[in-house]
Amino acid sequence: MIKLDITKALVSAAEIEAVKGQVIAAQTALEEGNCPGNDFLGWLHLPTGITAEFMTKLQECTQTLRENCDTVVVAGIGGSYLGARAIIEALGNSFQWLTNKGENPNILFAGNNIGEDYLYELTEYLRDRRFGVINISKSGTTTETALAFRLLKKQCEQQRGKEMARRVIVAITDARKGAARTCADKEGYTSFVIPDNVGGRFSVLTPVGLLPIAVAGFDIAKLVQGAADMEQAVAEGVPFEENPCLKYAAVRNILYRQGKKIEILVNFQPKLHYMNEWWKQLYGESEGKDGKGIFPAAVDFSTDLHSMGQWIQEGERTIFETVVSIEEPEHKLLFPSDEENLDGLNFLAGKRVDEVNKMAELGTQLAHVDGGVPNMRIVVPRLNEYYIGQLIYFFEKACGISGLTLGVNPFNQPGVEAYKKNMFALLGKPGYEKETEEIKKRL
Repeated sequence: MIKLDITKALVSAAEIEAVKGQVIAAQTALEEGNCPGNDFLGWLHLPTGITAEFMTKLQECTQTLRENCDTVVVAGIGGSYLGARAIIEALGNSFQWLTNKGENPNILFAGNNIGEDYLYELTEYLRDRRFGVINISKSGTTTETALAFRLLKKQCEQQRGKEMARRVIVAITDARKGAARTCADKEGYTSFVIPDNVGGRFSVLTPVGLLPIAVAGFDIAKLVQGAADMEQAVAEGVPFEENPCLKYAAVRNILYRQGKKIEILVNFQPKLHYMNEWWKQLYGESEGKDGKGIFPAAVDFSTDLHSMGQWIQEGERTIFETVVSIEEPEHKLLFPSDEENLDGLNFLAGKRVDEVNKMAELGTQLAHVDGGVPNMRIVVPRLNEYYIGQLIYFFEKACGISGLTLGVNPFNQPGVEAYKKNMFALLGKPGYEKETEEIKKRL
């Protein structure tokens, strides 16, 4: 199992004891469904509730896409793509573009921005590809995703013909309503449902994440099993001392009350970059409301030690770090000896590169703690499907507990709509005439 180490979090046993009852009460409220946002708790027992029938349907769709596509574009934004991208990039070859010999489709992502150059370059690249599309949108009208999907749908039909496009375009959307559901039913696409009671940032263990991950060639059964085992390991009734979700939520809230307003998620494995991005949305969108919330930031070490290291070491003391540490890499590479030794590194000859990385990790932790930065460490045995599943569920459960302890509804996101209203008014969208008039006065 993954483990949480809080020995360098710079909090006392008395401080933990004082907040322990609050986090346990928050977990009870989650489990009993009597907390704010209780209509969005479908993720809570999702891993243990996934059926063999559901997995079979996913695998059938996966096989169709893998047999008929060399490239699959995932169209989605926020929780509709970050979880899948995080896991695919964590488990995949860092040089997939160069090394892929056709065993697995390349997975690309669109619908998460409105960059004209990005979309132009994507559509140009796809001109020579046998591509398919996984369109992920509950409503089908989210601007970024709808815009990308319209382009991709038209191009797929033109390049591959309407009949093949119908086979290689998949919709993951609402069960009954919305533009994406209407389109899927009209065109006859294979479709999967985003459960009504699962918010986007908690949806990676639904078809939203599982289908793209499976198409990329990874074992989603092991991913789900890892999450299910973590669900049991942090279930209600597991003692506080043995429950990493309770301890993580407790320490975060203690540090926040002490003025530590920024949490920096740290990795020492570049493959975890998008795991950081997924985590930032999960915690930022869940806790940042009502004038409250820890600001989620992230860094890739040791790379960012050469850019952000100075600020973290000696800047304003409003930060704490959570380090995701991978115990054992998947490959072995020894540092070579050099006769001339011009770089002075022969003392490392014969050592594994990972040993050097681990000493960088330990040295950084000690330096930052000495500099007044509280530090938690999440130890992950291997970077594989099973343990990534554990990590995903750990962060989700801890997020719900932490947000409720903070005193907010962790499952809504009312502030997300503010920019959309302004954008629609500026674009002159029908129905926004009053807003357009008002915003023009401001300009």
